[in-house]
Amino acid sequence: MISLYAHSGSGNHGCEALVRATAKILNPLKCDCFSLNPLEDKKYSVNDIASIKESVVKHGTLTWFFWSVLCKLKISNPAKKIYYYFLKDSPDVALSIGGDNYCYDGFPESLAYMNSKLNKVGCKTVLWGCSVEPEILQNPEIVEDMNRYALITARESITYHALINAGVGNTRLFPDPAFQLDCVKLPLLDGFIEGNTVGINLSPMIIDNETADGVTYKNYENLIQYILDTTDMAVALIPHVVWEANDDRVPLRALYHAFQDTHRVVMIEDHNCMELKGYISRCRFFVGARTHSTIAAYSTCVPTLVVGYSVKAKGIAKDIFGTYDHYVLPVQSLKDPDELMHAFDWLMQNEVTIRTHLQQFMPSYCAKAMEAGNEVKQLVPGAVG
Repeated sequence: MISLYAHSGSGNHGCEALVRATAKILNPLKCDCFSLNPLEDKKYSVNDIASIKESVVKHGTLTWFFWSVLCKLKISNPAKKIYYYFLKDSPDVALSIGGDNYCYDGFPESLAYMNSKLNKVGCKTVLWGCSVEPEILQNPEIVEDMNRYALITARESITYHALINAGVGNTRLFPDPAFQLDCVKLPLLDGFIEGNTVGINLSPMIIDNETADGVTYKNYENLIQYILDTTDMAVALIPHVVWEANDDRVPLRALYHAFQDTHRVVMIEDHNCMELKGYISRCRFFVGARTHSTIAAYSTCVPTLVVGYSVKAKGIAKDIFGTYDHYVLPVQSLKDPDELMHAFDWLMQNEVTIRTHLQQFMPSYCAKAMEAGNEVKQLVPGAVG
């Protein structure tokens, strides 16, 4: 049995995609998934492919109070409270599947605590499908933590080379597991023209990373107006995270209300990650902020423009196209309200070349994501041989 942890819940459909794809890659081995939001996982039927278990000590219980006191007194790390049930489980092999958790403030410390605790009880740990900002590897404590993992699978080459150059030799390069996510095609909404619709994803996280107030939303607004004015394509607004405090539907609904009278803009509501991939796969182009929404597009050979904020967007695009220029627009660089429109115009002008490249490149690239499973299986007693 393999345990998955650092899973925040399937209301983030990228997290959901990682659990589903990981279970597929590791088949026939079974997975336990320790979740921060088990109810979300059950809502999207993730419990059908992995055993979903509680990770967090329930608020208000005696156990919660006990660990809260220890954490406040700095006798224990807060991660102990968050991953209490998981640590009690003491698995043989544990995969941290958060992907880019090392990119966010506070997460490296918690993950390092977990990694250390698991190693002390003889568990082999894996940092699975990760992206790491190269700058944090200047911290020797982070490098020491990375070297505790029995295996690290980097999902793009910028992270891979940064880890190797920092002396983390337990690192392998494989595409993000979600390149193996299955695709489910539901009936299309009225107004969604298969093969002639631009899929658009916008996230509050991207807006939070902008350096000029309001410029991101204005760029999306101007892009949609440009599409409507100069092409016969429809526009589909597609959310990929629906957490209450971080809900793609909030900015997307604002865009929908701004353009609904044109009758050429449709709003896709919440679905599981496979169904969202089904909608994305039938787009002609895709412009996305959430990494796993763009992976759904890449993997189904849809020409894609990424509005990114971190190493993961650049690294994945570079590995697919040989460069991230023209394919990734860093949100931090947005100043002009028409930058996204100009970047999309380049995508349209190069549509045939891009789609042809994806059709030739993607089959072998997606297949390589499956190979990562062999590396993990070698760590599981009795799984190989």
